[in-house]
Formats: sequence, structure tokens, C-alpha cells
Amino acid sequence: MRHTITAIWIVGILAWISHAATPKAFSTPGDAPVSILIVFKDGHQESFAMSDIARIEFAGAGKSTVGPDYFLGKWEAGDGSGGNFFIKLEANGEANRSIGASHGIWTVVGDEARVSWDDGWHDIIRKIGDNHEKLAFAPGATFSEKPDNVTSARKLEP
Repeated sequence: MRHTITAIWIVGILAWISHAATPKAFSTPGDAPVSILIVFKDGHQESFAMSDIARIEFAGAGKSTVGPDYFLGKWEAGDGSGGNFFIKLEANGEANRSIGASHGIWTVVGDEARVSWDDGWHDIIRKIGDNHEKLAFAPGATFSEKPDNVTSARKLEP
């Protein structure tokens, strides 16, 4: 199964690269939409128009090493100024902290917990090896931008 998924992934990338590298004068027969063809082990094939596909996911590929339950509980994190504060992540998606606007909401994206606080700040708690770090982003920034500060974090209680 793993080899089949890998083969499909490689064929998809090669098809995309070859299409992207083809001059614009190229057109498909009858101006048919570009599609992806999947050939299964038993020989049957299925074709899907690329315009109908929002994303392709491979089950089991790049599995997350942590889940939502991993982050539940009370955390101690640095505040970026040499002090510490506490964050509590609850099962209902609510978050509380001991500084600033105390309420927020959180979710897991990949291997990290992302918290959006009511005052516009947002934090990430991320597992790094056997340790954790907390990244803080000022109001107006996105999670993909450079954080305002990065400090250590540690789980105090589940």
C-alpha cells in the first residue's frame, strides 16, 4: 500500500511539473480539462478533473505525533520578558491564561496547539523533541509570520 501511495504521489508530482513546464500553446485534445488518472492494483482506473479537486491527502503519510488530547491541561510558558504565565487548554476548545485577556479558543494544527486570544494575540505551543516551546504573535500578525517571541513551555498537569 505504501509503495502504491508513493507511486501515485510521484506520478502526480511529475504530471504537475510536466504540465507547468509545457508552453502555454499546449492544449489538451478537444480542450478537455486537465485530469489525474489513478490506476489501482486490480487494474481499474479512475480519472478526476483537476478543477474538481480541492486538495489531495494521503492517509498515513506524515502522521501527526501528537493529537488534541496531548495539549489538554495546564501549561507554564515564558512571557517574552523573562517572566512566566499559565495557559489552560480545555477539551471544549476554550483556553484561559493568567495574563492579558484571559479567554481564548484553541485548536490543533499538525503537531501544534494554536490559541487565539480575545485581545488579538495568539500563541502556538509546539513539541520540539522531548521539550516544548511557545511562540507568541502580536495582534494583526498571522501564525505564518515571524513570532514576536519564542519561549519554553512545559505541561504542568493533564
